[in-house]
Amino acid sequence: MPEEVLKGLSIEPGGTYVDATFGGGGHAKAILEHLDRGKLIAFDQDDEAQQNLPDDPRMIFVNHNFRFMKNFLRWHDCIPVDGILADLGVSSHQIDASERGFSTRFDGPLDMRMNQGAKTTAAEILNSYPVEKLADLFFFYGELRNARQIASAIVKQRATNTLQTTEQLSGLLKPMAPRGKEMKFLAQAFQALRIEVNGELEALKEFLIQCTDVVKPGGRLVVIAYHSLEDRLVKNFIRSGNFEGSIEKDLYGNYSTAFRPMSKVVTASEKEIKENSRARSARLRIAQKN
Repeated sequence: MPEEVLKGLSIEPGGTYVDATFGGGGHAKAILEHLDRGKLIAFDQDDEAQQNLPDDPRMIFVNHNFRFMKNFLRWHDCIPVDGILADLGVSSHQIDASERGFSTRFDGPLDMRMNQGAKTTAAEILNSYPVEKLADLFFFYGELRNARQIASAIVKQRATNTLQTTEQLSGLLKPMAPRGKEMKFLAQAFQALRIEVNGELEALKEFLIQCTDVVKPGGRLVVIAYHSLEDRLVKNFIRSGNFEGSIEKDLYGNYSTAFRPMSKVVTASEKEIKENSRARSARLRIAQKN
């Protein structure tokens, strides 16, 4: 949704902006095209993202997770900023690389690390977590009702043969999937593992809280989420200033939040979905700093 993103950021040619999830660099390129003397600070924890860096002195690249955004913006003397964009989830180049282990479409190692320098892989989680912790992981992060059954099957399997590849995991899970919904079931299971490996929800919470401190009044926050767990956190934070969604009022019934929504949630057009099937689950939210 490039047009919606640019409209949501309301870019000023001389402003300072953050692309919190650089990835393939598509959004960064579009932002730079609308800047004159402005500045863009781009974050990505994946070393491979550096292959996509533009030769542009107006952009600063930070090879770290966006949960450290505030510290690096302070280091580069870039606070406050005029707008922040975060396109959450896995980038296309990560999904299409079988050796990264993100996709159910390819056989590869059970890795799933967005930061390849991190220690814990999906294989290590599957082969070491106790059954209770695995069940919680698949229930809360994958929203799978038969999470206990999945966890028990994994523990039983690893007693004789540890899980090391995506094909092994898919083969183990498929018999437990609802008929006709096998691919969605596998996608939810892989999502749960990926979230755990990368600490994605905690990182998102830290990032959103920091946005309150670094965006100037009138500045914009644009976030694209791809599943309900992420989108719920973003929606609640914009609406109420916390992640539970509870409105905290004073004695007179008044309440204030750091941001206010600028539109209803935006979804991709049918045309964009045809060109990029991943856009089908995208939910874009735009907020302005009070």
